Amino acid sequence: MSSGFTAGPEGSVIADFDPAEVAVLRSLMAQILDLVEPGTTGDDPLERALGIGPSEQSDDPVLARLFPSAYEDDELSAEFRRYTEATLRDGKRADAQTMLDSAAPGRVELTGEQAQAWVRALNDVRLALGTRLEVTEELHEELSGLPEDDPRYPAYLTYDWLTYLQDSLVRALW
Repeated sequence: MSSGFTAGPEGSVIADFDPAEVAVLRSLMAQILDLVEPGTTGDDPLERALGIGPSEQSDDPVLARLFPSAYEDDELSAEFRRYTEATLRDGKRADAQTMLDSAAPGRVELTGEQAQAWVRALNDVRLALGTRLEVTEELHEELSGLPEDDPRYPAYLTYDWLTYLQDSLVRALW
């Protein structure tokens, strides 16, 4: 298992991954790419050119978590979403693609910019997985009481590993 990230030369970070870890990371990032496919824009050519999209929040709880309402007021949130969600989706896709492109078995050295993309991508996948698993702050208590033959056990362990990986990356950056 990866020992996490450590600080490298000139603002880089370094980690060693085994092939199975890379396969998990790539699979999860591919799922994020599918989930945050490019946003749709309206039929108006000006709206398409400006990236103005729909104003409705997704019914999918994961998408609602990845693209939360910016305001308590539904009308303000809808207007904000209309002008920002397409760009936010593009950013999430770029971060996931950076992770896909740079994750490899063995030693991985990331530039500061790549590492920032990894932090955001790991956060997105943790939000998605955590939402699907209905993770609470009592995760470690739940995990300790969960039998290994429970079908959710591997997903909880993956979530826990992603949390560790993100934490080590943040610490290596700062």
